[in-house]
Amino acid sequence: MWSGFRRYATYRQATVAGSFTNIVFGFLRCYVLLAVAAGATAGAPGGYDVRQLATFVWVGQGLLTVVGIWGYSDLADRIRTGDIASDLLRPVAPVTAYLAADLGRAGYQLMTRFVPPVVVGAIAFPLFAPARWQTVPLFAVSVLLAVIGSFGCRYLVNATAYWLGDARGPLMFWTLGSGVLAGLYFPLRLLPEWLTITIWVATPLPGLLQTPLDVLVERDGPGLQAGLVALQAVWAVIMVALAAVVQRRAERKLVVQGG
Repeated sequence: MWSGFRRYATYRQATVAGSFTNIVFGFLRCYVLLAVAAGATAGAPGGYDVRQLATFVWVGQGLLTVVGIWGYSDLADRIRTGDIASDLLRPVAPVTAYLAADLGRAGYQLMTRFVPPVVVGAIAFPLFAPARWQTVPLFAVSVLLAVIGSFGCRYLVNATAYWLGDARGPLMFWTLGSGVLAGLYFPLRLLPEWLTITIWVATPLPGLLQTPLDVLVERDGPGLQAGLVALQAVWAVIMVALAAVVQRRAERKLVVQGG
């Protein structure tokens, strides 16, 4: 974890540039959603009021790099170059080692990339303040589960390189699909209810952004809040366990290929 933290702490100029980019896109997304709310004729769109929508956008911009949906190809690159062989010689299983490093990365991003967009959003727009005491600790747990679930998804996408040799195609597909289905571009509650429920139950992607953001803005009652986080925990465990299974199968494949 410490090595992952130090690695990303090295790129201070990239951190500043990335925060600036997140803030710019925060303004674009916020004005689009506020325009949708202003033009709505049947009450609050998706059940969000103006403050909730603004908070959804700005906290989402802060969480984007903490959760780390995009920009991860280390494992695929090491598989392509053959450097993964050295990872297999280490006493720590690759899934455990990469997860620990990713948690360190998330810790650094939480300290440096989460706060600036939220502060700018609070200055420029009225944001939603949670009214229930359990919301903040539940949000913290949800963010941690989002990081773990995101890691499991990204590991699986990268692990396709064991069989394909190059994971750029799956990574591109992941980049295009995850932003939509995780709730980055717009809240999933704006979709038809049957489709929203299907995506939420059948895929782990809403747990990467939509769930923690809905928890924070108190879109639902306390019971449903806790239920969404529980579902998020189930998917996080499933994805990491699936990553471990795929890794073991890939190691057997490497042994067969390498003799």
